[in-house]
Amino acid sequence: MGKMSDLARDMKALEEMVSVCTRCGTCQAHCPLYKETRREADVSRGKIALLTGLAEEMFKNPKGVNERLNRCLLCGSCAKACPSGVDTQAIFLKARSILTRYLGLSFAKKLVFRRYLSEPRKFDKFMGRMAKFQNYALAGEGNAQATSCGKVDIPLLRDRHLTPLAETPLSKRLESLEIGEGDGPRVLLFTGCLIDKALPRVGMATLEILKAFNCRVIIPENQGCCGIPALASGDEETAKDLVRHHLELFKDLEADALVTACATCTATLKKQWPTLALEMDGDEAYGEEGISWADLANTWADKTQDISEFLVERFDVKAPFQGKDVLEGGTVTYHDPCHLKKSLDVSAQPRDLIRACGAELVEMVKPDQCCGMGGSFNLAHYDLSADIGSRKAADIASTQASTVATSCPACMMQITDMLARRESPATVCHVVELYAKALGDDEA
Repeated sequence: MGKMSDLARDMKALEEMVSVCTRCGTCQAHCPLYKETRREADVSRGKIALLTGLAEEMFKNPKGVNERLNRCLLCGSCAKACPSGVDTQAIFLKARSILTRYLGLSFAKKLVFRRYLSEPRKFDKFMGRMAKFQNYALAGEGNAQATSCGKVDIPLLRDRHLTPLAETPLSKRLESLEIGEGDGPRVLLFTGCLIDKALPRVGMATLEILKAFNCRVIIPENQGCCGIPALASGDEETAKDLVRHHLELFKDLEADALVTACATCTATLKKQWPTLALEMDGDEAYGEEGISWADLANTWADKTQDISEFLVERFDVKAPFQGKDVLEGGTVTYHDPCHLKKSLDVSAQPRDLIRACGAELVEMVKPDQCCGMGGSFNLAHYDLSADIGSRKAADIASTQASTVATSCPACMMQITDMLARRESPATVCHVVELYAKALGDDEA
């Protein structure tokens, strides 16, 4: 009875969220998926029309509804442009949760999310085994993007140019969980899955910069995923487990800021954690004093910043390079991650970092156009993801830049794949890698 009452409550809440939409169609002009398919069912207005009668549709064709809802990048382009302020991301995440509770998770997702992702130590061991297995499944391609391709012909590896897992994750490269003894801000670093497991060089560059500005950095042990992969698949249970895990992990820590180098993690911590924590408060209270999960989540959300936003707001990022031309011999173009610009309005700060260290920034056409990654969307709809990504790769090529910088590890992996498909000579990096390299060159 409890589950049915929860379902009824969530359906009512969803109906109220959907009612704000006026069906004006503005979202159509901004949806990267619609640009490829020209299907009304793929744009927000079409999905919201479906959700208006969700209760009836769920019983008639639940799998069909689920399939249509999952054909979405959750990029936020429609929400950003909506004149009525419809929070489409929140609507689709809640709808996916409702459908998942009704249909259940697939065996594969239940295995990955519930058995591994929800428990960071188990997830670390699982990914460690995957890093070793990849040596048998993947072969390096020797291209500018340092991608690998599959040795075996299976759907997941076919046609993909993959960023391989790191042999040693970031968490295993750190000698100490507290770094720096300066008198600057005390920073809690949230590493995130992709940086820890696939792109530890981004984490190391972040640490080098924070140390250079005399920050005292604390890196809590046993960090896990921010929870967005599970949440985007409708698995609120796992997402809430991860919120609970991290709030417990951070409970006795003091920091002036929580910093991430992942646009998706930043947006999830700031926007999704407080929402999930508020729902958690309906079932339980935290601690002996009854402090709410929502209070804890909001406290950390208020302190959460993207690394470029943190650096530009707190420091004079030009100071280390005053009067010096540090980075030479190439141009840089910048891709705006959807979760950073459209969700958090952070776009000038990464560019400030690029220019501060002497790089020549050449803007591409529509730098904030979605790259097509969309997390699990890339896994389920790779052909569509690649079609959208090829537009981004063409825009990058038109700049003739030698380097593509961005602020999201998932975007880095997608753009790397797309450039490798074109046999492009351009390399892909995070903005902090450019800045850290310039700092190193300056010291040399």
